[in-house]
Amino acid sequence: MSLQTFASNDAFPALLKTWRSKRRLSQLELALQSGVSQRHLSFLESGRAKPSRTMIMQLSESLEVPLRERNDWLVAAGFAPMFRARPLDDPQMAQIMSAVRMMLKNAEPYPALAIDRAWNIRLTNNAFDMLGAMLGEDIWTRVGGERNLMRLFFHPNGLKPFMTNWATVAPLLWHRAQREAEALGGAEMKAVLTDLAQYQDAETLWGAEDAALVPVLPCTIEKDGARVSFFTVIATFGTAQDITADELRIESFFPADDATEKLFKGLA
Repeated sequence: MSLQTFASNDAFPALLKTWRSKRRLSQLELALQSGVSQRHLSFLESGRAKPSRTMIMQLSESLEVPLRERNDWLVAAGFAPMFRARPLDDPQMAQIMSAVRMMLKNAEPYPALAIDRAWNIRLTNNAFDMLGAMLGEDIWTRVGGERNLMRLFFHPNGLKPFMTNWATVAPLLWHRAQREAEALGGAEMKAVLTDLAQYQDAETLWGAEDAALVPVLPCTIEKDGARVSFFTVIATFGTAQDITADELRIESFFPADDATEKLFKGLA
């Protein structure tokens, strides 16, 4: 029995309309962007027409749908999934992991890490581990036992007590995570946010202190007389054809002042 038998008649139209709404595109705008007639797009959204596999790939590419959710589109329309989610130690991931490790190594003496779309920490360099040790050897136990960057920032036993500009940074970081969860269809990140929301006050969730308009806003941490200040840069794989690679993010920390630069160069 084919997957088409199990596909709901309204499953694909609902996904198409949902993602078009996420991208804030009208039917006409999506039609022009994807090279599909508006009439045919209307038929697809109403269920009057069935999409081909090629059409699904064409529309999902135009809407920048993540690979994991493109599999959902295919299944909803009665096709087999196309994209795999290989574990990091899969032999076919060797070149990707080599590139990730090289990027993390090249970032030293400054911290860098690889995270997935739920901000779970997958790989780190020595400098990031050193930064974590500054917060205490039991830091991951204190934030719930999971090596997750959002939990590090927003669990009450994480970074908050040591961040001198928490009221400015926290709302921006929280809203960034919310936008990513929405844009990427990230159910895992939404679950993390839901769990952490219980610890946040209204100012964290909705407001931000006024800050000088600088190019980037650093995160400043003080503990036991040591002070470090970083801003971050995120890199992604531009042509990923595997779900795991598509969802990996490399976050590199750069010193925001001379003192932090000298400290980490000295530690190295």
